[in-house]
Amino acid sequence: MKLYCLSGHPTLPCNVLKFKSTTIMLDCGLDTTSVLNFLPLPLVHSPRLSKLPGWVSKDGSANLEKELKECAGRVFVDSQPEFCLPERELLDLSTIDVILISNYHCMMALPYITEHTGFTGTVYATEPTLTIGRLFMEELVNFMERVPKAQSATCWKNKEMQRMLPGPLKDVVDVWAWKRSYSIQEVNSALSKVQLVGYSQKVELFGAVQVSPLSSGYSLGSSNWIIQSHHEKVSYVSGSSLLTTHPQPMDQSSLKNSDVLILTGLTQMPTANPDGMLGEFCSNLAMTIRAGGNVLVPCYSSGVIYDLLECLYQFIDSANLGTTPFYFISPVANSSLEFSQIFAEWLCHNKQSKVYLPEPPFPHAELIQTNKLKHYPSIHGDFSSEFRQPCVVFTGHPSLRFGDVVHFMELWGKSSINTIIFTEPDFSYLDALAPYQPLAMKCVYCPIDTRLNFHQVSKLLKEVQPLHVVCPEQRCSVLNLPHRRRYERIYILPELANSLVPSEIKPGVSLATVSAVLHSKDNKHTLQSVPKPPPVAPSKKRKRVLEEPPAVLAPKTLLSGAVPLEAFLATLQKHGFTEVKVEETADGHILHLQAEDTLIQLEEDGTHIVCDNNEPLRTTLRDLVLRFLQKL
Repeated sequence: MKLYCLSGHPTLPCNVLKFKSTTIMLDCGLDTTSVLNFLPLPLVHSPRLSKLPGWVSKDGSANLEKELKECAGRVFVDSQPEFCLPERELLDLSTIDVILISNYHCMMALPYITEHTGFTGTVYATEPTLTIGRLFMEELVNFMERVPKAQSATCWKNKEMQRMLPGPLKDVVDVWAWKRSYSIQEVNSALSKVQLVGYSQKVELFGAVQVSPLSSGYSLGSSNWIIQSHHEKVSYVSGSSLLTTHPQPMDQSSLKNSDVLILTGLTQMPTANPDGMLGEFCSNLAMTIRAGGNVLVPCYSSGVIYDLLECLYQFIDSANLGTTPFYFISPVANSSLEFSQIFAEWLCHNKQSKVYLPEPPFPHAELIQTNKLKHYPSIHGDFSSEFRQPCVVFTGHPSLRFGDVVHFMELWGKSSINTIIFTEPDFSYLDALAPYQPLAMKCVYCPIDTRLNFHQVSKLLKEVQPLHVVCPEQRCSVLNLPHRRRYERIYILPELANSLVPSEIKPGVSLATVSAVLHSKDNKHTLQSVPKPPPVAPSKKRKRVLEEPPAVLAPKTLLSGAVPLEAFLATLQKHGFTEVKVEETADGHILHLQAEDTLIQLEEDGTHIVCDNNEPLRTTLRDLVLRFLQKL
């Protein structure tokens, strides 16, 4: 059993498990932190960004003015942002049989895998994971296609050139694994390979293993996976939460009795309590609005935003924010808000029960009906005519490198009465803000990460008690998992079973010998009766002698039982072996027949007779031993 780690990102894993002749990819997360090294893509022409000076080395030996720009003391790449793909050289990705997706954040690299590696297998995911994952991909493609950049920067990636660059560009690794965004055609083709599964549904892979998703409690439709054969069980825990939020709670009991538990996707903010961060978010938002400022919340189009809107729903009236407009701007804003209301069976019990009242599970439906929350596909069109300040804007992308958020950074960044509140933990907020410096607007960091922290993991492991725990982290590493296969299940045909004659060797245990042919197909093993050779038809003509089929040898007789020492000594005495010296050993006894100069070793799993060149004596002693053993 081997585990290949193809991603170096702690919360966006991509691993490949080789288990029981199957090759299974566990998630295919896309590391988007690489975009922090690129200049933002403004939706509206930015005089500030367009006038940035190009970078030239101090000694003038390296001139990359067309590719690199200096901004606020740092150097950024001036081209379409690129993403760090999972490692593709460590093993042949065309050999992957299936891909198991744990949540919509961990499937963003799927088109790169399915469309460019020769992959011919199946992808398994829950319905909300597929639906929201599609929204995320469509949004990303939309962000990139709205602001196309013809130029592609590659010269700076040259090793010799990169050494001359200032940090952090000098220190980034795997730059040749960075690629531009995929197209909408590639998204549709990749997602056509996804097969939907429900929680606890068992899917058999080639007769070798069964895979089954369990609720992980992190996001809508998020899953942990059980991968098991008849005698081994591997659990894959990725992006899980024990906190009570909108998704179904985590299924812990099904993780018990695992031989190996693969653990990924732990929180990177163990000290940031989500409830405390929500409180801080609301108080900072209220302070800014009361002072006449605007609030910008860079966020993803699904996930934490549902909790933020629910928190604000309860907070608006008490904070006298009833007249403040809330805007959610994303190409997929409408779809995201609607889908969240129809995935009732994937929600926690409290929200499920609302559906039968009937009430919408999430309160943002009421915010939309009362016009307190408005959603738009972009800043163009209806939004520009209905926009009024002060307001709160939820928009993407959290990296601040593309999407509508870039426009608001340029619009509000110069005023100290405005505030930007970071809630997504995936990006360093200081790095995200770097190309906008100097910045007058206030910055508040409230990372809301509900994934397992170290204390919760420790408690979880004590409850489920796996034999081995594996935490893959380092990119391009291969782990030999510390579990070896010990057993295999074999079926026996009824007619062959009917011919067996069991013998009881001890109370409750019977054995029978069998001669059979082992037939293996699709990882299922069956014992079949030995075929009889076909009779040769008599012929008058002389033919060349054909090779006879191999003879089926009769099975050797098996012996069972133990030779009792006292009874055996008495039998030896009766047959004239009187001078017997008994010596006790760690494994049994050694009987020395002194007159015959012969040794008999009586051990738990065998009996040995040692005598030199005296076959009649050995045969006699053997027959005496056989009297105490049972033939099978």
